[in-house]
Amino acid sequence: MAKQKKNDVVSFKADGPLLKALSAMPNRSEFIRAAIFNALDNCCPLCKGTGLFSPEQQQHWREFQESHSIEECNDCRAVHIVCAKQKANPVHKH
Repeated sequence: MAKQKKNDVVSFKADGPLLKALSAMPNRSEFIRAAIFNALDNCCPLCKGTGLFSPEQQQHWREFQESHSIEECNDCRAVHIVCAKQKANPVHKH
């Protein structure tokens, strides 16, 4: 039978205010795990959270922008990508 690997421990530095806020959590580990997963789920799929494109990504983005635009929803104010071909029948719906 294969031996199950134990979970790795990850540590990070925290200042006073963060430590104080975390000390109020009944299960700090679960809270931190959930916060990290939430951040990863909301991370930009292109830049992976760096906020920057590589030169190769920039070239792809320029080509993509030829048939797409970035617009703000009039209802919810969310910024989203709109395909020029779908402009008459928008996908962003509430």
